[in-house]
Amino acid sequence: MSLFGDGLDAAVQKAFTRPAPKSAPAQMRYLVKQLKGTRAVAQLLRISQRTVERYVKGQIKKPRPDLAARLEREVRKRWQPQIRARARQKAATTGGIVIDTRARLGYTAPIGSTDEDRVRHLTVALPPQHAARLFDAQEAGANDRQLQEITAEALREVYFQDGGRRAGSLEEVRFTDIEHLEFDL
Repeated sequence: MSLFGDGLDAAVQKAFTRPAPKSAPAQMRYLVKQLKGTRAVAQLLRISQRTVERYVKGQIKKPRPDLAARLEREVRKRWQPQIRARARQKAATTGGIVIDTRARLGYTAPIGSTDEDRVRHLTVALPPQHAARLFDAQEAGANDRQLQEITAEALREVYFQDGGRRAGSLEEVRFTDIEHLEFDL
């Protein structure tokens, strides 16, 4: 499970205007419509084409837990792509993104400063350029570690350096032991 990637996806999903299909047959029909056929859905979900057809007809209504999770994930991934794109675009150009986290934060700085790591609870509004970097990296397939580094750089600039008004000699922020992480647009 990707903490940062799933957090960004959850933030974008809050912008949805309609709920995604809940029942397994409705989810299956949606995927068949999106992928233009039962064979593609069967390959995606790693089940037989006949099973997909039976879900579409309503002959099967309750999937086993692992299939239900895959089905839910694939539907959410494809649900309302235009609204998802619009929400990302707004965050990357005008709105920015808010990060709420409880994690161990520290930094590398010159001798004489109190740079020791400690657990902090922060709620910080990141400007649009940082939201754009996060979304662009996620689209490019960045892993959780890379997204964590981008978030740490954003926190360094916005929280610790306050946009260049303080802590100018701050070199690196350590962002570890994440207990809680939530993004909001």
